[in-house]
This record gives sequence, C-alpha cells and structure tokens, in this order.
Amino acid sequence: MKVLPRNPWNKMSTRKKIGVAVVGLGIGEQHALAYHKMNNCIIHWFYDLSHVKARVIADELGQGKVAASFEEILHDPKVQIVSIASYDSAHFSQVVAALDAGKHVFVEKPICRTLDELEVIKQAWIRHRNKLKLSSNLVLRSAPLYQWLKQKIESEDFGKIYAFDGDYLYGRLHKITRGWRKNETNYSVMLGGGIHLIDLMLWLTGENPASAYVAGNKICTQDTGFGYYDHISALLTFPSSMVGRITSHFGCVHRHHHVIRVFGTQATFIYDDSGPRLHKTRESVSLASPIYRSALPATKGDLIPAFVDAVVCDADWSQHTQKMFDVISVCVACDAAVLANSLQEVEYV
Repeated sequence: MKVLPRNPWNKMSTRKKIGVAVVGLGIGEQHALAYHKMNNCIIHWFYDLSHVKARVIADELGQGKVAASFEEILHDPKVQIVSIASYDSAHFSQVVAALDAGKHVFVEKPICRTLDELEVIKQAWIRHRNKLKLSSNLVLRSAPLYQWLKQKIESEDFGKIYAFDGDYLYGRLHKITRGWRKNETNYSVMLGGGIHLIDLMLWLTGENPASAYVAGNKICTQDTGFGYYDHISALLTFPSSMVGRITSHFGCVHRHHHVIRVFGTQATFIYDDSGPRLHKTRESVSLASPIYRSALPATKGDLIPAFVDAVVCDADWSQHTQKMFDVISVCVACDAAVLANSLQEVEYV
C-alpha cells in the first residue's frame, strides 16, 4: 500500500478533526487512504475480520487502533463517520446500527439487497435526516469522462435522450467461483456490479425507470459452486419513453471494463474498447470526435472528500441520499424480474 504523507502545514488540532472508523479493509483500504490524505480527518479505528490486516494498515498509516468489534466503534463518541466496506451481506445491519448510533455513513455498494432492508435503512436515516449524511460509493460518477458527459447532457448538447446502453464486463470469473461471493446468499451480479451502470444511467439522464424486464443465465458458472445467475440483461422503460438496456457479465471472457452508449436526437456518445468518442452527425463520411478524458476515477476513494465536506458544512444531502435509494430500488426490481420471468414495476422506497 502506497501511503501519501499528510500535509505538514496542517495546524488543525486533533479535537477539531472529523473522527473516522473504517470497516472492512479490502476496498476499505482505499477508503482509509482517502481519509488519511484529508487534513480535516483522523482515523480512530480500523475493523476487519482479519485483525492482522487491520493492524498492518494502522501501522502503515501511523494512526488508528484495531477495534475488537463493530460495536466498539459505535460506542466511541469521537467517531463521526463510519466508512463501511465489509461483505455485501453485512452492509444492511452495519448501516442501520451506525445510523442509530448517530454516525454519518459512507458505504460501499450496495447499501443493502432487498426492499425490506431499504425501508428499514430509510426510516433510520429519516430519524436523523437533518443531521446525518448517508452515501454509497458509486464511484464512476467521479470519473472525468462522466463529469464531462453529465455537463453536456444538462446543456442539451444531445437534444432529447431516447436510449441508454450500459454493459458491465466484470471479467473476473474466479472471484465468484472461488472468492467470498460464492458463499453469499442470493448474490446478485446486478447489485454487485451492474449497479454502477444503473447509477450512471439515472444520474446522467436525471430520470428513473418505471419498469424492468430481465433475462439471465449461469452458463459461464454452470460447473462451479456459484449458484446464481452470472449474467443478466435488463430492459428498462421510462415515463419519458426513453429505453435503458443494462447488462452485467460476471463470467465474460474480457478484461474488467464497461461500455456506455448514450443516444440523443442531436448526438451519440460511445465508450468501449476503442475509447470515448462523440458522434455529432449522421453523415457517413464523418468520423466521431475522440474525447480525451478518463472513464475511471483516479482512486476508489474519490467520492469521499465531497462526503466529508457535506459533513463539515452540514450540507443538505437528502436528495443525494434519495438517489442512492432509487438505484437500489431499480436493481432490486431487476432481480425480481429475472426470478419471476416477467415484467416488474419498479417500487421506489
């Protein structure tokens, strides 16, 4: 782990800094690095199922103690932010417990996995609505390419958006056949990966789908211990008549990647293996214009500084948090549709 030094000119006292606890130190290591770089944050606790891993990271960062339990973190009044990157199945209970303990929560995707869980989380959040911030690490939002694309769509450069396509190419078969995902009950490749493209679709277009029709299979993993669909394709319809198509391929023969296509009446955007480009004409002799911006964030902790700023400034993030809930609602509808083999209306919480 490459540790970046803290700013030696920082004069803020420890008492005035935002106290942080990081839970789960796989992706959570990236959370820890992001907080460590911020002069207004101090990490008080690390918690992981492997206390050895937690101790190694605490020693490398030169701050924080290893918690014996999740509850030890919640009982510490110095902790204001709990940053959760545990296994997917643990997110729900940890988010609710942290909110009930009066902590701000930044959590890896998905926040939870069912509508019932989402209802409980929302109620816990509403009880502290004017005080506590809640967000999820849907980090593709922070990529320079998609920041640029959102500005172009909002400026109406695309005209009216009529279709959005996204393909999540996970390409890491071993992680679902031999890793922890294999042992997760009802593991969802939409909540586990395709959620990033669901989020981009809702965030970029500013629209929420009304219904979902979904098909799936487990051909890639049929001879393995993974018991759920490794591929699903979702067709989503919107009140505006826009159509969305999102696929999640966990067993594909491809490097880890994603593909986005946005179709408007005035322009078409494509990002795939050939890079991002923009079509502004239907003329057959015209070439697309390349876009020289990254489709990936610099780190998986890039959304954390804005979250901390919202905590420090007590910003109103209620609309932001509701959008996080909406993304879960769409993913859950997709999972329900593929199991029922029928059209499902999206039920928003």
